[in-house]
Amino acid sequence: MLLAELAEVSRAVAATPARLEKIARLADALGRLAPDERAVGASWLAGDLPGGRVGIGAATLRAALEAAPPERSGPGLTVAEVDAALRRIAAVAGPGSGAARRRELDALLARAGNPERRFLAALVLGELRQGALEGVLADAVAKAAGLPAAEVRRAAMLAGALPPVAEAALSEGAAGLARFRLRVGEPVSPMLAQTAADVDEALRALGGEAALEWKLDGARIQAHRDGEAVRVFSRSLRDVTAAVPEVVALLRAAPEPRLVLDGEAIALRADGTPEPFQVTMRRFGRKLDVERLAPELPLTAFFFDALVAGGAELLARPERERWAALARAIPAERRVPRLVTRDPAEARAFLEDALARGQEGVVAKALDAPYEAGRRGAAWLKVKRAHTLDLVVLAAEWGSGRRRGWLSNLHLGARDPASGGFVMLGKTFKGMTDAMLAWQTDRLKALATGPLDAWQVPVRPELVVEVAFDGIQSSPRYPGGLALRFARVKRYREDKRPEDADTIETVRGLYGG
Repeated sequence: MLLAELAEVSRAVAATPARLEKIARLADALGRLAPDERAVGASWLAGDLPGGRVGIGAATLRAALEAAPPERSGPGLTVAEVDAALRRIAAVAGPGSGAARRRELDALLARAGNPERRFLAALVLGELRQGALEGVLADAVAKAAGLPAAEVRRAAMLAGALPPVAEAALSEGAAGLARFRLRVGEPVSPMLAQTAADVDEALRALGGEAALEWKLDGARIQAHRDGEAVRVFSRSLRDVTAAVPEVVALLRAAPEPRLVLDGEAIALRADGTPEPFQVTMRRFGRKLDVERLAPELPLTAFFFDALVAGGAELLARPERERWAALARAIPAERRVPRLVTRDPAEARAFLEDALARGQEGVVAKALDAPYEAGRRGAAWLKVKRAHTLDLVVLAAEWGSGRRRGWLSNLHLGARDPASGGFVMLGKTFKGMTDAMLAWQTDRLKALATGPLDAWQVPVRPELVVEVAFDGIQSSPRYPGGLALRFARVKRYREDKRPEDADTIETVRGLYGG
């Protein structure tokens, strides 16, 4: 398939809010991909690069786009050719790697038309939000392959990703899907939680009674045991076994020989309160330093779910049964503190206790719900006490899908008194109502300092916005070395001037505290 065709499908899918039309367009495109293009084509239609980032930053990409020659007629780029070029770019390493990547990128853009260039730019930067969410794309794979959508979704859940499932379904049909099942030793995507404003709302949403568990500020882990063989995986399904010998020892000491458990690993202070998230994460980034770091920065594992225990796969079993299986497999001190209640006052006290002990909050869980791997389902609801900062909008990006025509994704900066400027801390497009989107688009267009037809519009730093966030993490991507976790807009502070915004020192204090 030509890249231009895929880019047009992406544009059309982003332009329509109708789910059935999205599915039909995506299914048609999937059906026209060559066999060796199916997995990568499915990834791109979901807005992802199969191998992750390719080492090209926004500044390099912008410079390459500005230097690209005018469009010219000729044979179009195919999906397979572009995939090969992006893999070559990602593989470049060593001295001169930046220049080598730029040469490959220039050669690729020289053969691409403007629509393909826009598509590639958004794809490479991880900002291709075209409305082809995984649920929509899974339905499209099912339609293209003539298979039940539920079977495709279950296979994707167990595979941890949709692209290999799309390739198998389109190539082999039902027989291809049959290969995807839960296997001890192979990770599945973790179940995720939606957000509730407070525990009262969570209890109401879950039917009155629910299990409440501490939401630990640690690193999500999935631990597999098959006899003496133990493997531990991160939230992103990366094998981190070598980094967590404490978890390996705990699993090997369990009374059951076959287990798949979901939990968190966390570094604790002497008083039992958690170290900052980034301290815990040090243990996952030092492959060669585990022996030195483990004694001085030990990890403690806490588990809250069992996917395999008692000789059975438990994904479809209700939460109360999975917890009972977990309780038989793991001692109480290694299970997350838990309360089953329908009393809002009792639930609020449980939340306050978790917060007082330095945890993020609680997760409320429906007692009869199955484990939905890879899904952010309504059966788990997290309740946290969010932090807020008043930050300045530095730029904004045009939205896609139902947000087409609105400036949506905000670039957020803290004030830097030393330089008189602002330090970027990340981006967000979350928390905005339609009315807010319309208002901010008008205001930001008036503040624009660059062309409005560019995908990213820089603006004068005059607009202050109150932003809620879950935490702060180190980040080499931004000049200040810090980034907000899960930032979302609460409101605009028209009563504040840019000089009233929070400073980068305030942010550093929160990070260090």
